Amino acid sequence: MELRQIQYFIEVAERQHMTEAALALHVAQSAVSKQIANLEAELGVQLFIREGRNIRITPIGKIFLHHAKAAVRAITNAKKEMDEFLDPERGTIRIGFPSSLAAHTLPTVISAFRNQYPHIGFQLRQGSYLHLIDGVNKGDIDLALLGPIPMDQKQIEGKILFLEQIVALVPTTHPLASERSIDLHDLRNDSFVLYPPGFILRDIVIQACTQIGFSPNISFEGEDIDSIKGLVATGLGVTLLPEVTLIDNVPRGTAKIPIRKPNITRNVGIITPKNRKLPPSEQLFYDFVTRFFSLLNDFNN
Repeated sequence: MELRQIQYFIEVAERQHMTEAALALHVAQSAVSKQIANLEAELGVQLFIREGRNIRITPIGKIFLHHAKAAVRAITNAKKEMDEFLDPERGTIRIGFPSSLAAHTLPTVISAFRNQYPHIGFQLRQGSYLHLIDGVNKGDIDLALLGPIPMDQKQIEGKILFLEQIVALVPTTHPLASERSIDLHDLRNDSFVLYPPGFILRDIVIQACTQIGFSPNISFEGEDIDSIKGLVATGLGVTLLPEVTLIDNVPRGTAKIPIRKPNITRNVGIITPKNRKLPPSEQLFYDFVTRFFSLLNDFNN
């Protein structure tokens, strides 16, 4: 069994079309067909059902596809790690992040890191909370910035970097917009603009409201920070956001207000896999990030 056969198989399985797979691989269709036939003969199973010009993957083919992808990913990661061992300061870091850390935290860290290691590249993947955890677990990414750090993941190691305040964002037409601070209970009768179900920031807001005796009336949902800010700016509701998302950008038509009670915070940190070592370039980044925020916290204190 050759790596080329596995790569051809994956391309055909994902496209369900031999000609399209051949075009994507920049080889003749006959070459793809021959490699698939050789692979089926070696395995002793039928991976595809031919239906005229189209093909359909078999149940046993789906099982093999799962393992084939894992094998190719492992080989790719191994080659990447070998390259980084030869020169860790010229590697590529695969890192995930949520939208709440995209505007300020991540660019700040990467900019500082690139000043010290200018030849290291980045593959950035934005995703939801659970998607990023799953990505680190599976090895699709090597590490992720996340808030809060998960406490119930057996295969994930978390390092808290800093704590951040959760603040209210209200339209400037809101009766409380000019207040220096408010209690969360003051917003009990307002409509809320939150992330959809499955986003951790939604859970943080609902939990904070529930703890002081009310359930937020969620009238609108947005899947990213900018859309939530925009809905608040048009007067469609209020929201709670990490203060870091408003450092450089409090939208026109909104007011940021600190919350006195309860004190709502989330920790922000970096997660890595427990079951495998970080490649050298990623280890450089991990060490840099932990030092960076340690010095920053000391300075702020």
